[in-house]
Amino acid sequence: MIQIRDIKKSFGSLEVLSGIDLDISRGEIVSIVGPSGAGKTTLLQIMGTLDKPDSGSVIIDGVDVMKLSDARRSAFRGKHLGFVFQFHQLLPEFTALENVMMPALIGGTSRKEARLRAEELLSFMGLSQRASHKPSELSGGEKQRVAVARALARKPDVVFADEPSGSLDSHNKEELHRLFFDLRDHMGQTFVIVTHDEQLADLADRKICMQDGKIVG
Repeated sequence: MIQIRDIKKSFGSLEVLSGIDLDISRGEIVSIVGPSGAGKTTLLQIMGTLDKPDSGSVIIDGVDVMKLSDARRSAFRGKHLGFVFQFHQLLPEFTALENVMMPALIGGTSRKEARLRAEELLSFMGLSQRASHKPSELSGGEKQRVAVARALARKPDVVFADEPSGSLDSHNKEELHRLFFDLRDHMGQTFVIVTHDEQLADLADRKICMQDGKIVG
């Protein structure tokens, strides 16, 4: 579903990615690991169309996204891609339900349909009783599950996660890790996860190891 070909990226004289080739199948959970500075997050941002490479192609579900205009690439990202970050980045003034509804509403989905989807996702996350709570009233693990639900609001083809369990304690890490696999098993969701968490990395269907801007294993 994702085809990465000869991706190169430099910041000034520093080469961050040195000709990356990678294929990811639909329904696959792939972890990307490596030391700090290996290029993991840069690769994730390029795959997620949040950044552009200096050269190379990124094809997602048959679409060469780097050939799209900025506006069309942004629209593609909103419809087909979801994101989870280390710090949940929920909007503090809105409830859990409203946070999950937000991407669908921005995308033009009716309020009724967006609410039904958000309620379904929060139920799957075990958070139905917390739907009316604002982020300040939720635990760290609950906030991250809400963030995952928000990433799934528009039924994306793939979810990109950057250190999703990095701010959680061991119990909440385990719950979040199980959640990713439950979502894959029940919804066929594809995940690409950058992580320093070896437990999560080893659970993935495939572990990609990076060093000095290259895939080394």
